[in-house]
Formats: sequence, structure tokens, C-alpha cells
Amino acid sequence: MAGSVRDDGSPSTSSLHFPWMPLSPELGLPYTWLRGMESEQRGLYLLKLLEACANHVAVGSMDNTNFSLEQISHLASTDGDTTQRIAAYFTQAFADRMLKRWRGLHKALNSTKISSLKEEISVRRLFYELCPFLRLAHEITNQAIIEAMEGEKMVHIIDLYSSEPEQWINLLHTLSHRPEGPPHLRITGIHEHKEVLDQMALLLKEEADKLDIPFRFNPVVSKVEDLDLETLRVNTGEALAVSSVLQLHSLLATDEEVLRSSSPSVSKNMQKVFHMDPRTFREFLEKDPVMMYMANTDPTSTLSPLSLSASPKMGSFLTALWGLSPKLMVITEQEANHGSTLIERVRGALNFYAALFDSLESVAPRASIERQKVEKMLFGEEIKNIIACEGAERKERHETLEKWILRLELAGFGRVPLSYHGRLQACRLLQGFGYNGYNIKEENGCLVICWQECPLFSVSAWRLRR
Repeated sequence: MAGSVRDDGSPSTSSLHFPWMPLSPELGLPYTWLRGMESEQRGLYLLKLLEACANHVAVGSMDNTNFSLEQISHLASTDGDTTQRIAAYFTQAFADRMLKRWRGLHKALNSTKISSLKEEISVRRLFYELCPFLRLAHEITNQAIIEAMEGEKMVHIIDLYSSEPEQWINLLHTLSHRPEGPPHLRITGIHEHKEVLDQMALLLKEEADKLDIPFRFNPVVSKVEDLDLETLRVNTGEALAVSSVLQLHSLLATDEEVLRSSSPSVSKNMQKVFHMDPRTFREFLEKDPVMMYMANTDPTSTLSPLSLSASPKMGSFLTALWGLSPKLMVITEQEANHGSTLIERVRGALNFYAALFDSLESVAPRASIERQKVEKMLFGEEIKNIIACEGAERKERHETLEKWILRLELAGFGRVPLSYHGRLQACRLLQGFGYNGYNIKEENGCLVICWQECPLFSVSAWRLRR
């Protein structure tokens, strides 16, 4: 495996692009030899086995998939090094995808699965505490809001996923020190569970009272994809800000269903467009300014016409947000590109989650129960969704900042460069908590949060472009 090697001899995955080398699983190897492999050698072989397994899953070969999974199981481990841990969760995702071919069997194996809200909140909190990504996103978001709302007397913030009170408690403290005094603040929190919003309301109201800040919390029980924007109660005279942390990509899940359910003629025309040869497609774009705007003129770019195609649900949601006339919108998203085909998704997810798992290796010991919970219940479930699910069920459709910029500009938003002060505050937070190996880069006026040199999350700010 190309890349650096840790002090303990295990290969580092932080800046690694995984090699996808051919492997013939039929040859097999003695399992005793597999167990005795050196760490770097084992990592290389595991990646080749994962590649082979992904190809077998993609073509639906049960026998070959089973053979690959059996080999991988002798190397993978949920408490091993980074590559071993990743392999364990990818094999679960591969197996889950294959089992879905037998609906009865798959349903029976998952029928007794208990999803606890308390456990879900707990594991997200553990991720928040172990890794600085969300803390940094909140710090950068808050600073952008403070700067945009300078001098405003009535401020309304719409939080598209209201689950972390610490973000807004920090904002309340900053607002309490404004030279002109704090504004009347209203936060509309959106979450699918009422209990989460009730707790948010209680904690924020308590803090606002301590700081003597006029405050109201407006709870909206809903998923983002089902959100009725009329429930947001935006009033005339309020300066509006929208905060979205890892939420917008979930709207892309419904678009595949929208396109499927559209009229046969529309679907046929869309398919015809996407199968045009490059010259014909370019001629089509020249006649259609909207499609021309969406297409990338650089022929070497990895952004294909299909990847930039109209996204009905996302487009209508962004248009509706534009209609609310926010003074500022701050968006945090995973900086990943999982592609559309299964193999592309496996490759993209391997690179992205390798860096995430690697970052946990730097802050928690391998035997840490907290670390294992985050890997299994958060990262593992996301990996399973990316690989084992299709259609509206596949919620984790991460895209790169480059694509988000195109989507948001098409919806009528213009970028607001994030300030040097915001970046400085975030860097101070990293230093204050002693997070080593993490850094923040500026890219086209946006900020990208990295583990080592690998970009993992982007934060961008937007305003109306009329």
C-alpha cells in the first residue's frame, strides 16, 4: 500500500488513494499464513480482497462474494488497526447488500433490531467529543452569523438539524458581549424527535435567561426532506440566518424517486440526453443556457453531465429557502464523492472513511468502547447505507464542495467569503483542545476541515444573489 507508515508499523491511510489491483480470489491462501502477515502487508492484501469482493457483489455473484468475505474475515477486526476496522464494516455492508436479494431472510435477520433514540444521541455526542469536526463547523458557522448580524436588533436562526445545544449556547455568550447589546433572538430548531427539541428548548432558554437575552425557541418536528417551510414562521423585520450541518445531502435521496416517477416522455428524454456522445451533448448544452450553466466546461474534470444533472427535490428546497430571503446561509457537508455506481461508491467511501477512522486512531486507544461505538453505530451504519442501499433508502449521498457550489449558485445564491477571523477562531479551538493532525484550509472563500492533508468536511457561506 502506497503511503506513509506509522511508528507501530501499520500503514497510514490519512493521505492515501487506495490501489485497486486485480486479484483472483479463486487462488486462495492458507488462513494460517493470512493471520501471520505483517501489518502493512496485511493492509495491502485486505484492500485487494475488498476490491475483489466489491466486484463480485456488483455482479451479484453469491459464491465468489462468500469466498471473499470468508478470506476477509480472517484479517478484518473491529478492534484492530485502521484498515482492519474499515474492512470489518465494509464486509458487513457487502453481506447486507447481498442478503437484500432474499427479502424474507433479510427482514427476519433485522426484525428484532432495536433503534434507541437515547443511544443514537449518545453516539453522536461521542463523535462530537472525540473528533473536532463538528465543533469546528459550529465555531465557523457562529462567527459567520455574528459578522452578518452586526447591528441587527431581531435575529432569527433556522437550524436544519437541531441536536447540539452547545453551538447555540456559545452563540448566546458571544451575542451577550456585543457592543450594541444582544438582539432579540429566535431559533427555529428542526428535528424528527420531539424529545430532542424539548431538551434543546430547555437548555437554551435557561442560558438566555442567565445572560438576560430576549429569546424564543420554535420547535419543528420534521425530517428535512419532509419540511413544510410555512412552519418556520419567518416574520417581517427579522434578519434571517440558516444553518445546515450535514443535512442537505439527504435531500438527494429523494431525487432518484422523483425522476423515476416522472412522465415516461421526460424520463426517456433525460436518458437520451445522458447517453449522447460528447459532441452532441455539447451542442445540446449550447441551446439550453440552464444546462450549459450546470455543465463543466473543463473536459478533464471528473464532474460528468449526469453528476450535475437537475436535482428536483434539492432544487425546489433551495429555491424555497431563497424565497425566505435569508441574510446568510451556512452549510457544512462531507467533502466526499461516492459516485453513482457501486464500485465508485466503494472507492469513494473507502478513501473518506479511511481518513475518519484514522483520525479516531489519533485520539482514542483501539480498545476504547467509546471509539468502537462511534465506528459501529455511526460510521458503520453510514457505510452500510452507502453500499447496501439504493433509491430513496440511500440517504448518504455525499458530494464535494465543487458540486455544492454549482447547486447553490444555480439556486440563486452567491458565496460569502468566510473571514480570516473565523478561520483563526477555529484554529485556536484546535490548539485549545490539543487536536494534532487536524487543519483548516481555505478554498474559494470556503473552509475545508482536514485530517492531515485529506479534506473531510467543507463549510461554505451564502447570501441571496438577485
